[in-house]
Amino acid sequence: IHLSPRGRTLLLLYVDDMIITRDDPEYIAFVKARLSAQFLMSDLGPLRYFLGIEVSSTSDGFFISQEKYIQDLLARAALTDERIVETPMELNVHLRATDGDPLPDPTRYRHLVGSLVYLAVTRPDISYPVHILSQFVSAPTSVHYSHLLRVLRYLRGTISHRLFFPSSSSLQLQAYSDATWASDPSDRRSLSAYCVFLGGSLIAWKTKKQIAVSRSSAEAELRAMALLTAEVTWLRWLLQDFGVSVTTPTLLLSDSTCAISIARDPVKHELTKHIGVDAFYVRAGVQDQVIALQYVPSELQLADFLTKAQTRAQHGIYLSKLSVVHPP
Repeated sequence: IHLSPRGRTLLLLYVDDMIITRDDPEYIAFVKARLSAQFLMSDLGPLRYFLGIEVSSTSDGFFISQEKYIQDLLARAALTDERIVETPMELNVHLRATDGDPLPDPTRYRHLVGSLVYLAVTRPDISYPVHILSQFVSAPTSVHYSHLLRVLRYLRGTISHRLFFPSSSSLQLQAYSDATWASDPSDRRSLSAYCVFLGGSLIAWKTKKQIAVSRSSAEAELRAMALLTAEVTWLRWLLQDFGVSVTTPTLLLSDSTCAISIARDPVKHELTKHIGVDAFYVRAGVQDQVIALQYVPSELQLADFLTKAQTRAQHGIYLSKLSVVHPP
């Protein structure tokens, strides 16, 4: 980020790929000319493709997708059928390390799961199944591989899906936090999930297994809220660096009234000594007006999409709410 009397210039660099943007096209041309004088560069024009991510725009907003990346992934997977499925994971599936027979060569499983991890950068709809499948890369089995194939068949049927960022979106952050308590049958650790919107645009999401066993659902929810509070804090700093004014607390929505009560009320410290760090971290975020906690009913909790498999109807509803859409 470069500040000058002419405003901000934003430069994103990854190895030898670069994006340059600002409000003044003339200054962008000036920056490119200065860089070209020092380095061998190719000007590819307006942003269309970056690190496997395709970018397109209309008068309504921007779309990002990885359609070509999915095509290449399916070609490498060499599926032997043409079937598609409407959801990436079956309902009520709890995979274990001991399910099925070990794969004689786990290399393909590892490569495909690794590719799916990167694909999840633009596809929140596979965040949960990819999180589950990635836990077995060290010793995958035939059962794990069959569930991996289901994700690939889902992607075949939804290859053109993309994230939409409306141009009319506001610049206010809103975040959803959720957790599933003791959801892993092998070690009873819980799952944290969150999604963050900038106006109507989904800009961040995560599904992550908690590092400690939670003794109650409220404890699991508090750990998830602490994870999200850290993400929101960083996003607020980033927006300020971009010149976006962030003056009001970011709304953090949770469906756990107990976790919200603990985070707000310091009197409950004696009842929550074993989770004091996470509770105090969230509480400090509230007191510093970084976040504002608010209850949301479970049926409106968008982060729930990232914690478990959904029915076909629920899956479609969540896709719409997260702005995962077909191309225009």
